[in-house]
Amino acid sequence: MKKVLKVAALVVCVCMLVCAFVGCAGDDKKDVIVMGTNAEFPPFEYVTENGIVGQFSGIDVAIAKEIADSMGKELVIENMEFESLIMALATGKVDFVAAGMTVKPDRLESVDFSDTYYLAKQVMIVKEGSDIKSAADLEGKKIGVVLGYTGDTTVTETLGYEPERFKKGADAVMDLVNDKLDVVVIDSAPAKAFVDKNPGLAIVEDAEAFENEEYAIAIPKGDTELADKINTVLKELKESGKIDEFGATYSE
Repeated sequence: MKKVLKVAALVVCVCMLVCAFVGCAGDDKKDVIVMGTNAEFPPFEYVTENGIVGQFSGIDVAIAKEIADSMGKELVIENMEFESLIMALATGKVDFVAAGMTVKPDRLESVDFSDTYYLAKQVMIVKEGSDIKSAADLEGKKIGVVLGYTGDTTVTETLGYEPERFKKGADAVMDLVNDKLDVVVIDSAPAKAFVDKNPGLAIVEDAEAFENEEYAIAIPKGDTELADKINTVLKELKESGKIDEFGATYSE
């Protein structure tokens, strides 16, 4: 009988330890929030030696850190190809996506978006002295875009050209520098960052061809609780001028 009681007591202790371990693991998971991004889009997200979170830095990372801090959570960043982000969010691999992402009808079919936090537009990066002065001059030119970015859909669907697609903006710009492309169409903020780092390049704008677009944070479909928390932080950051500060800091 004593042996039975001892075995029973041992089983109870093991169960308690397992439950405690599982409980702790669950608590750890709750203390983390995962941001999905494509860290090839300076100044919004990029890889650097000493980032805000690990090796990651930029405007979106700074905003995401504020969101995580407000929720008492640790920010973890999953870096992946831009085209994979919506699927990663829809399948629960990440909790939200901050990647200089534009609100578009096709994306709204799979995810919801926060309030917008940044106004951007498409521009053209060319070599200084280029004969490209407007979008009308793209006829017959070798055009580079980043796969899945707004520049990709704008060039193909709006302007009707067939560009060369790249996974990274930096790769497209390097081909421009090496005379393999005539122009790169990309968002205005990263365009400025690339031009600043590559002497001999210039930005060409065409307000008639390229409409303004709004960046927002993608969240799981129907997750109003997370949307409210993120929107509260975004409102505070905009009203306090912090987003403008992030822009100035990470665009240098």
